[in-house]
Amino acid sequence: KVLIVGAGGLGCPAAQYLTAAGVGKIGIADFDAISISNLHRQILYTPAEVGLKKVMIACHKLQMQNPGIEMIAHDVKITSENVMEIIEPYDIIIDGTDNIETKYLLNDAGVLSGKPVVYGAIYQYEGQVSIWNILNDDGSRTPNYRDLFPNIHASQIPSCAEGGVIPSLAGIIGCMLANEVIKFITHTGELLAGKVLIFDAQTMQSRIIKTG
Repeated sequence: KVLIVGAGGLGCPAAQYLTAAGVGKIGIADFDAISISNLHRQILYTPAEVGLKKVMIACHKLQMQNPGIEMIAHDVKITSENVMEIIEPYDIIIDGTDNIETKYLLNDAGVLSGKPVVYGAIYQYEGQVSIWNILNDDGSRTPNYRDLFPNIHASQIPSCAEGGVIPSLAGIIGCMLANEVIKFITHTGELLAGKVLIFDAQTMQSRIIKTG
């Protein structure tokens, strides 16, 4: 049971691959409408759907892609008042959001509930991927967003709308988010826990930085 927060540039490819892979229950949380300026990186939508709610269109199309899974639309803004209730039915959360406040909110909710959060971020030509709050054998948890970024103000990092982003980067990082979830569900491979993958779309080079 996977909750994807953000049905934009990261959430679209992540949701498509998890749907195709047959994840049994996928929730998508987003309160925004489809915008013509976002279509270059939000690949689930068409110009004819501009103005409609992202989450409703996304869930409808994904349900057609795989009728055998359960799609749940959360047409709400994630806030401190509703976040714990929304994440409660899910096993793992994908943070595909593009604002700092929601990233801290999802991180903290994951810590409080003991749920892992798969983190993705993109800006211009660079993307980041990690997974927070994985349970270790000794009962401790791997580092989370606040361990890496203790105090970031929203004004320090422009949004994609302000700073721009190469559209293909959203697809690459979104697929990596889905990849981490599939690894987590199937207990295969080595998770990006205690480390952050940084990808440069200009050089096609990636590096992994250990965080704990």
